[in-house]
Parts: sequence; structure tokens; C-alpha cells
Amino acid sequence: MNTSIDKVIEIIEFTDPVCTWCWGSEPVLRKLETRFGEQVKISYIMGGLVQDITSFYDSYNDIGGDPDRSNRNIAKHWVDASARHGMPVRSEGFKLFSKEHPSTYPQNIAYKAAQLQDQALANKFLRRIREASAAEARQTNRTEILLELASEVGLDIARFLDDFTHGPAQKAFEQDLAITAKYGARGFPSFLLKYGEKEMLIRGYKRYEEFKALIGHLSGGEIQERPVSADEGSLMAFITRYGSVALIEIQMTFDLGDDELKTVIDSLLNKQLIQKREAGNGYFISPKASAASCDPATGVCSL
Repeated sequence: MNTSIDKVIEIIEFTDPVCTWCWGSEPVLRKLETRFGEQVKISYIMGGLVQDITSFYDSYNDIGGDPDRSNRNIAKHWVDASARHGMPVRSEGFKLFSKEHPSTYPQNIAYKAAQLQDQALANKFLRRIREASAAEARQTNRTEILLELASEVGLDIARFLDDFTHGPAQKAFEQDLAITAKYGARGFPSFLLKYGEKEMLIRGYKRYEEFKALIGHLSGGEIQERPVSADEGSLMAFITRYGSVALIEIQMTFDLGDDELKTVIDSLLNKQLIQKREAGNGYFISPKASAASCDPATGVCSL
């Protein structure tokens, strides 16, 4: 018999920081965290999508081989995917791969380096890599870009660089690859749902309603979604919790129609509680920094 402290569904995402449908799953995961609270625990296993683009081939999207041609086709694929999942992407200036940087393994290893230091910051870092890759068209497999992003989220850069370049993060990534192979999670995202001794693997992008049904099934109805209010205070708490959110993440989490979403966003903008940041074919919302506010995590102050 489960005690109340055991009544937690663990959702493990087998992922890669630059996988577009993993990016598209972010609104679903944030809705799960908001609607189920401490009843769900979300974690990540790095699966390593592209070891070397020159020997990789996705026949469906014609991605692989020549880096330049692959970049053009990836950008097109991501724009098409964005029209379906709603997360912003930038195709202009897109250049993820080059002859000097043909892999997504550096992003995976970078996450493991961050995780060795601090799990909460590692998850912020993973999100930041996803944003930079998908919505800012930055070449995130370059070490200097990864260092910039690590600094932004407040990681200790000296320790991060040491773990990233001298083996510990590589070893941790290899352990993730072994777990990925053990479960046969060959496509990303894949999700392992665990409740006590029960577990099941589901493959590909899944809607929130599908997760909700599976959580109810695995837990025998012991874990239930909790209602959330769509008032401005609740939306501000959501935006503040994550720091940077896409419109679809707000809309999906709070079940808002297009007109309702526009009304509440316009109201928060007029009250100068939030600010917009353009990103590719969309934009992100973040809390508006007060005058001379300082972030204790990063040590950065802004006016």
C-alpha cells in the first residue's frame, strides 16, 4: 500500500536539447507540473540525437550528410513542426551544424556537466539551450555558446568547464546512453512513466490529455489533476516561476482561448508587469524587472 509520500508519478523524458518535438513538449510538461504539482516529478535522460551529421540520415525529412543542406532542411522541418506544436522557432540565419561542429553530443554533455553541479540550474540550462537552439538560431554545439548560456542561468563556470572538458560529464552522458539503449528509446522524445513498481514507456510527442489518462491509469486514480484559476495572479505566478514562457505555454496550461489569452496578456503588459521578447516566429513573456533589480542566482543587476 502506498503512503502519501509515495504517491508521485515520475516522468522521465529521453531527450536531446535540440530535438524539435522535445521543444514542442515543453508546454505539456509545464502544464503537468502546474496541474499536478508535487504529485509529478519530471527528469531527463540525454539520448544523443546526432553523433555526427555527416553519417546521420533522417530519410523522412532529408536531414543528414552535408551540414549546410541539413541545416536548410532542419530549419524547414522545425518551422513545419512549430505550426503544429506552437513553440517559437527561428529559421533565419539557422546554422546548427558545420564541418567543425557536426554533433549534438556537446549539448547533451553540457547538460550532464550542469547536472553534476546543481539539478535545478541544470534544468534551467536545458531549457535555455532549447530556447537558444530553436528560437534564436544559435549554434549551441559550440563551447563558447554553451559557456554563455551556462553563465546566464547562474552555473559556476569554472566548475562547469572543468566537468565539461575533463571527463566527468562525458562519463555521465555515456551512462545516460546506456539507459536509453536499455529501454529501447530510439526516438525522441520518449517518456518513461513510473509509479511505484509500475512503469511504461511511451514514444513520441503526447498531448496533455494522454499523459493525464496514463497517470490516472498507473496510479489507479490516486493521483488527480488539480484545478487552477486563470486569473492574472495565477498567470503571473506561472510566468515568474519559469522566468521565460511562450504564449502557447500560458494558453495550454490555463486552457485559454485566443481572445482570452490576448486580453490577459494585454492587461499584464499595460500594467507593466511583464515584458515581451521577440523570438523567431513568436515571442517569450517574462516578468518585468523592477528598477535596479538583481538576480541572486546570477549576480546580474539590471535597470
